[in-house]
Amino acid sequence: MRLHWALVFSLVFAFCNLAASQTQPSGSVTMNSIYVGADGKFESAPDTAALQFNIAAQESTAKAAYDKAAGATQQVRQALSANNIDPKMAEFGFFAVQPMFDWKDPKHRVIGYRVTSSVSIRLHDFSKVGALTQLMAEIESTENQSLSYTLQDVEAAKIKATEDAMHKAHNEANAVAVAGGRTLGQLLYASVDVTQNVILPVPVMRSMAAAAPLGASQVAPVTENFTPKSVTISAHVNAMYEMK
Repeated sequence: MRLHWALVFSLVFAFCNLAASQTQPSGSVTMNSIYVGADGKFESAPDTAALQFNIAAQESTAKAAYDKAAGATQQVRQALSANNIDPKMAEFGFFAVQPMFDWKDPKHRVIGYRVTSSVSIRLHDFSKVGALTQLMAEIESTENQSLSYTLQDVEAAKIKATEDAMHKAHNEANAVAVAGGRTLGQLLYASVDVTQNVILPVPVMRSMAAAAPLGASQVAPVTENFTPKSVTISAHVNAMYEMK
């Protein structure tokens, strides 16, 4: 923990220079005060798996591309139902239509249309993650599949991290006050900065069974369990207390 403090007495003098990462309250130095910085955190096993991927379909006409993409969304819903997951757990983005041009042609004529949409599925039963990622990968029009873990109630975790940081700040300030023969008074000022560690999404490759050419020996689907890392919420507080 980094501790930066300034003791200011009415007859005496000295305070430590704060590190560049600390920011004192604006204005003149408050007499008879102590300023501290402290770090706190809250760690928890994730309770939500977020599976994200895109649906992309390209055909010679916009309607054909749209129909193919719409068919893929229906396949996603059917796969969820087959695994006893409410299809409403899948959130679909809007369908975007983009013309595809032949850039080698001087007139850049349109040679087809591409329809894309994003899909996000949030699961709380991690035992279904492996099978579901496999099923999504086997749908022809899905791509860029990734998996990450998070907390359903992040705001509650942020509050706990902040409470931890404030508790440490108070203890540090009190220790300095006692060492200086003073008594710690009320809180005069506080600022909080909360961050969440980033668990990088795990790219989920299309299964070998789905990617293998016709006639090739098929490989059993991947069904291993995905082990999530813990989620850490960190909080840094700067606090100023009254000195008695």
